[in-house]
Amino acid sequence: MHRYRSHTCGELRSADIDKDVRLAGWLHNRRNLGGILFIDLRDHYGITQLVVHPDAPGAGEVQERLSSLSKESVLRVDGRVVARGAQNVNAELATGEVEVEVAGVEVLSAADQIPFTINADDGVNEERRLEYRFLDLRRERMHRNIMLRSQVISAIRTKMIAQGFTEMSTPILSATSPEGARDFLVPSRLHPGTFYALPQAPQMFKQLLMVAGFDRYFQIAPCFRDEDARADRSPGEFYQLDVEMSFVEQEDVFQVIERVMTELFEEFGNGRHVTSPFPRIPFREAMLKYGSDKPDLRARLELVDVSDVFAGSGFKAFADKHVRALAVPDTAGQPRKFFDQLGEFAVAQGAQGLAWVRVGEDGQLTGPIAKFLTEENVAALTERLAAGPGTAVFFGAGAFDEVSKIMGAVRVEAAKRAGHFEENVFRFCWIVDFPMYERNEDTGAIEFSHNPFSMPQGGLEGLEKQDPLDVLAWQYDIVCNGIELSSGAIRNHEPAIMYRAFEIAGYSREEVEAEFGGMLRAFHFGAPPHGGIAPGVDRIVMVLADEPNIRETIAFPLNGNAQDLLMGAPNEVGEARLKELHLSVRKPPKQG
Repeated sequence: MHRYRSHTCGELRSADIDKDVRLAGWLHNRRNLGGILFIDLRDHYGITQLVVHPDAPGAGEVQERLSSLSKESVLRVDGRVVARGAQNVNAELATGEVEVEVAGVEVLSAADQIPFTINADDGVNEERRLEYRFLDLRRERMHRNIMLRSQVISAIRTKMIAQGFTEMSTPILSATSPEGARDFLVPSRLHPGTFYALPQAPQMFKQLLMVAGFDRYFQIAPCFRDEDARADRSPGEFYQLDVEMSFVEQEDVFQVIERVMTELFEEFGNGRHVTSPFPRIPFREAMLKYGSDKPDLRARLELVDVSDVFAGSGFKAFADKHVRALAVPDTAGQPRKFFDQLGEFAVAQGAQGLAWVRVGEDGQLTGPIAKFLTEENVAALTERLAAGPGTAVFFGAGAFDEVSKIMGAVRVEAAKRAGHFEENVFRFCWIVDFPMYERNEDTGAIEFSHNPFSMPQGGLEGLEKQDPLDVLAWQYDIVCNGIELSSGAIRNHEPAIMYRAFEIAGYSREEVEAEFGGMLRAFHFGAPPHGGIAPGVDRIVMVLADEPNIRETIAFPLNGNAQDLLMGAPNEVGEARLKELHLSVRKPPKQG
């Protein structure tokens, strides 16, 4: 028999009854019932129940050893497989019809007292969990998430190769990037005073692969950005399905990714329905109807611009402001608490309050602002919103962006509270026709609003003849259940258009050549039209696992302050190492 095990802890079944077996794993749980000792032994594959009867040969010594060990100690156990009594069968375990009568035990590694419970989610704080991440990963939920991640990546590879893509690797040490976030810089020992940058994305390299003639590329690419953490973004590093294709238009990219995402979410979504095909929603329409460029389409409600209804109105709270209305049908049975709680929710999003009215059975409006609305207002609103009896209408007024943010959140919350929200589905969409440029609120300068390497719609003529803020780009996002999984674009592969596009954003020809000389040089030697996308692997797994925080799907993430509490990074280095790298450290002055 093998030194450590003949079977795994998830393997034994009724067919193995009366077999002598050897198992190895962690002491997961322990119960002593009337002198009979039960042990749950856990390994990567599952849990097997062990039993020690007090009258069995050598039972005293075995019980004493097992009773004195800390949980999470590592054991090797010899014993015989027996059937559980009918009343003791555990249908929740694959091994639940059998147990192993222990004949001998070897302690392979005794554990110290563990800092938090492994066999239950007991509310331990995240900092503690990350400090002892190797223990946290033993928990069933975390173990399941990491295995899901592995399976998803394996499935992605299979599906991409099946569609004719070639997996290729791009450099990790490269030059600084204009992706929009801060680079992580790596000092060069051989070239004093210069730095490499870790890639924010393999953007330029994957485009160069298209110029080199490889046609369909992908990789599960590590990306590095020195940015703050969010629930759906891990600081430091993340992984994406990086894709690029030659001789394609926007719809060609959509067809590839829709197929991959549909198959992936059907395979790992635990029966949740995937709506297909994915609707294409222009950016400006998304902002108007949903208040967001990453709309959660599970909420079956839409916002409506009613600014014109109140233009020049005597109702000063709405007059001459951008006003968005949200009609919520079937609220006749909702108590006043429903409206108050939505108002509190809106205030938490930054609103000063939430105005509302409700349509009665007689068609008359009631509610806090009903008395301020004229007959013309009422007629226009009920027609515009198709607001029949029992419909509640909520209003947001102010600047466009502020109203979009607040009412977009209210839309989803109201749908959940009023029963207009779909559960157990994956609702994808494409957001298209993004503006190529935006104006910096602080400086007034024209800047790229998305990916600077995107092809402007209309090409060079569009850049020359349109107001920059009216230029749209061949840029797109894929969104699932209100979470942006990826951005992508048809690329700008023509030097003349690239020079002009960057000139509008304030870059001189010399700056463009200094920043992107390698790619520009390649474009002068025959570049195919090409485009791509890069869905985030971490976010895909987060959605599939129903986790609210992306760190729950990463084996060893940094915390919200971009620290590795387990390994102690970032850390200081000695003076000798700094001298070797031609560096000196200048720390900020201490406050106070």
